[in-house]
Amino acid sequence: MNGVHYTKNDIIHILKSDDPAETNELFIRARKMREQVCGDRIFAYGFVYFSTYCRNDCNFCFFRNSNDIERYRKSKNEALALSKALIDSGVNAIDLTTGEDPLYHNEDFKTFCEIISEIKHTYNVPVMASPGVVDHATINALRDAGADWYALYQETHNRDLFKKLRKGQSYDERMETKLYAKEQGMLIEEGILAGVGESAEDIADSLLTMGKIGARQVRIMSFVPQKGSPMENIQTPDREEELKVIALMRCLYPEALIPASLDVDGIDGLKERIQAGANLITSIIPPESGLMGVANSTMDVDNGGRTIHEAAQILNDMGLRIATKEEYIHYMNEVLRK
Repeated sequence: MNGVHYTKNDIIHILKSDDPAETNELFIRARKMREQVCGDRIFAYGFVYFSTYCRNDCNFCFFRNSNDIERYRKSKNEALALSKALIDSGVNAIDLTTGEDPLYHNEDFKTFCEIISEIKHTYNVPVMASPGVVDHATINALRDAGADWYALYQETHNRDLFKKLRKGQSYDERMETKLYAKEQGMLIEEGILAGVGESAEDIADSLLTMGKIGARQVRIMSFVPQKGSPMENIQTPDREEELKVIALMRCLYPEALIPASLDVDGIDGLKERIQAGANLITSIIPPESGLMGVANSTMDVDNGGRTIHEAAQILNDMGLRIATKEEYIHYMNEVLRK
């Protein structure tokens, strides 16, 4: 299905517009496009953030290397048990995420690959790998283990802003890594942050870049200030920019997977993101799992507020439903890989 042909200037105009009628029309158009592609189905990912150790010092992140916080590293068996709990609850895929943990780099991601392989062979469930920047050999190993997706976000495509956000990291290396994963047959996810000093022009460039690189899952998340980070005193932005960008993504790329992440505003933020055109719920976490989120590390986790059951109830009230695993696999293979 072809998307709406928005020019860069069109996107900038929409982002800057304060006309409620124009914004509402955008959301209606996005929902109609999602319905044409997905019907009443909304996909869902289980989130297993199994190591919070990281070698990087990103200025926006709670888990940055220099932040003096309590961290965890789940064992292989713990990660598998958490994945099973999520699969049993009805998620369509597992997102296996770590910080750029030096331990896994030193072992050439052997444990990470073993977890992927076990999930694929035992449960036949799609897997998204989110290990940060890795070398080509590791990407090949992740692919061979069965990873369907490789997720790696620039956060912005403004190189100067990238330097401020991802301290000491290479824009080109990060971009090349995900493009190599795509060349090896993996689907890729790209993502940006809202409220970190970007302009409407920057957002427009990012949206168009996502299409150019062939990302089949695209996301935006509003910045949430993190205690102990250099950006902890920056206020979280109004959610209108995030919602507009979700809608623009849907109009530009009708078939893309576009997340409504529970990691920003918890379960309370789900409905408005779905109404903006999202077709995927991410950051579903088992209650009392000892896992943490990223943007909001503890919100709605231990009390069970990020379960598929709660999400399904909200969708049901909207006339929508959680897709089956089989429907997701068909969509991934027959729509996203075409």
